[in-house]
Amino acid sequence: MQLESLNKRLVLQLGYAGLIPFFLMTLGVWTAEATWIGDFVKGQLAYAMVILSFLGGVHWGVALLSNTLPEEISRRALAWGVTPSLIAWCATLFSGFGFAVMMAGFIAALQVDKQLYAAYGMPDWLIPMRKRLTTVVVLLLLLTVIGANFRG
Repeated sequence: MQLESLNKRLVLQLGYAGLIPFFLMTLGVWTAEATWIGDFVKGQLAYAMVILSFLGGVHWGVALLSNTLPEEISRRALAWGVTPSLIAWCATLFSGFGFAVMMAGFIAALQVDKQLYAAYGMPDWLIPMRKRLTTVVVLLLLLTVIGANFRG
């Protein structure tokens, strides 16, 4: 099996497996005893923050490893690379609106990825995967908020 094919398969598997904690936290909000809802909400927000920060880190990795990126693209990659972490941190400051901040952060990350991934020479299949993952994540974050408000 070629390395590119192996990497694609592994990236897809790990990307979709990364949705499992999002599903579990949402499920917990909707099904657990009411006294546990707050814990599932905190767990969901914390995991979302970690994943959003990871998405920014990808840009740092590309900028640091590539010797062929134009200076403008490299600067944008480095600047954007820290932005998702700052968005995630801001979510902690807006208590009730933290989930809205995170949803906006995931959508913004996808939009920036659509612009910069092409400049990085990323594989064509990566953006469609990111779209699917972002859609599911945003929906699960929304369902978590709805469940917490409905049940809490």
